[in-house]
Amino acid sequence: MKLVYVFDAYCGWSYGFAPTLAEVTRRHPGLPVEVVSGGLFTGARRVPIRQFGYVRGANAKISELTGVPFGKGYESLIADGSFVMDSEAAARGVAALRQLAPDRGVELTEALQVAFYVDGRSMSDPDTYRRLAAEHGLDGDALVAAFEGPAARTAAATDFRRSRELGVEGFPTLLAVDGDRATVLAVGHADAEAIDRRLR
Repeated sequence: MKLVYVFDAYCGWSYGFAPTLAEVTRRHPGLPVEVVSGGLFTGARRVPIRQFGYVRGANAKISELTGVPFGKGYESLIADGSFVMDSEAAARGVAALRQLAPDRGVELTEALQVAFYVDGRSMSDPDTYRRLAAEHGLDGDALVAAFEGPAARTAAATDFRRSRELGVEGFPTLLAVDGDRATVLAVGHADAEAIDRRLR
């Protein structure tokens, strides 16, 4: 059995779920976790953040329920309103991190979300990955090359397809997958205790 975590790096609820997922992986160190990008802001949804009027209210709710902070850098992006969340670029970043550090998916995707939701760094900017590499002991040039390379683009498309094939309709979704059988453990919000109960 393994866990499959379908999320979007630009999804606030996924950011709020990151500490729960980290706790679940601490409790079950032998349980592999596959991290899959879902593709929330692609196509017609790739628009300036000001067009999503619910963001501030949603963030307040996320912070209240999960305790995650939203930093000044991120708040500046929201206030300006022109920033465009591009989930395809974020998925390429996640794929690049998986390529360089396949066993650190949970940790590094959380770090990528912190870079956005706390520091306001774009997941489309190679410099974001260079900084992330420096902070987490990775080769910055290799990470940027992976982010910009064709393999990451292919991996992003594969992730979006896998999300659809798994029937995921909301982010984040945590699944327990055993062979051909997938069991939903959480959608949106849950604590580690609830997930443990469902795992048992």
